[in-house]
Amino acid sequence: MDLFARACRLQLTAIVYGHRGASIELPENTLEAFQRALELGADAIETDVHVTSDGHVVIHHDDTGARMACARRAVAECSLEEVQRWNVGFGFRDRRGAGISDSSYRAPTLEEALAAFGDVRFNIDIKTHRAVDSVLRVVERAEASDRVLLTSFHDDVTRAIRLLGYRGRTGLARGEALRALALPAWAPRAVRPAGDHIQLPVEISGVRLARPRVIRRLQALGYRVDFWVINDPRLAIATVAAGADGVMTDDPRTIVPAVHVENL
Repeated sequence: MDLFARACRLQLTAIVYGHRGASIELPENTLEAFQRALELGADAIETDVHVTSDGHVVIHHDDTGARMACARRAVAECSLEEVQRWNVGFGFRDRRGAGISDSSYRAPTLEEALAAFGDVRFNIDIKTHRAVDSVLRVVERAEASDRVLLTSFHDDVTRAIRLLGYRGRTGLARGEALRALALPAWAPRAVRPAGDHIQLPVEISGVRLARPRVIRRLQALGYRVDFWVINDPRLAIATVAAGADGVMTDDPRTIVPAVHVENL
């Protein structure tokens, strides 16, 4: 039985996160990319945040605007006004590798995004420790902690999120995830890294993580298990068939129908 037939037979489904929105179709981390991902059936938006020099939380992946906006200054060195003058569509390339002439794409604030998509779940990767306080204030003002998962690659950031009493879900940082991967399913709760989601690549250094045994063990430890970034529908189906709770993709148009098999 092939993977697609197996997924259909088992009626498997998982959360599909639009990775920086539908970033294969529109410039990443823009309101337009988020809207497109949702129109294509994504269940949640995965995005990234920095804080500007004047304290605003802005949605942008890189430390600087060089890749997406041909602006070499760091977000942290710029005011919000300066960042929002950037054309973040400059670095976009479509499926054929072609750019776009539209220069209207801007980096939104987190506040704008939460307001624009008031009932949508967000997975927010906080890029720097400096941004933690500001992010928590924005999420609290928006009364959005029930739909916002906060995470980071940096252990000091996730620790700060929890120490400051964030009421919503948190993900495991890189070091925390590596410790969780090393634990047996019966490990005492006291030694398990705090957090609700563990988000992993499909494989690390040739070792496949998207396997039933690995996923079941992490779920037994109390984590939801998500994988990134998957743009191949067969890989998405295999990952969900292995038991994954969620997959992140740049390409919701392709991955949503593969993963949400009950809709076919």
